[in-house]
Amino acid sequence: MTETNPILTKFFADVKPSQQVWGLQDSTGEEWVICDSVNFEDTDAMPLWSTEALARIHCCDEWNAYKPAAISVSDLLEFWIEDLNEDNVIIGLNWESEGECAELELAEFTQSVVDIEAL
Repeated sequence: MTETNPILTKFFADVKPSQQVWGLQDSTGEEWVICDSVNFEDTDAMPLWSTEALARIHCCDEWNAYKPAAISVSDLLEFWIEDLNEDNVIIGLNWESEGECAELELAEFTQSVVDIEAL
């Protein structure tokens, strides 16, 4: 994990005790927000937030049909990482509407999640 980035440090510090991340899911429960990367051309990103409140802020404009949904760290590692890897999706952490957007390649994100997982 890149400890010098305060967004990344806060994200993983918040996730460690709760053992969950938050994404945006549609009302059917079948679709999740995946969007264009802010930092990498021709790359898809899945924005994840460390708290429900941070995720809820983004349920507006083009994402107004979505709601925050929790993903446990164990489910993330067991079910999500492989699919995201197959789709070449990177992770956006605690995305803001404006300002710096922290994104991690899936391998680095996965290692950071493994490091905070409560076994």
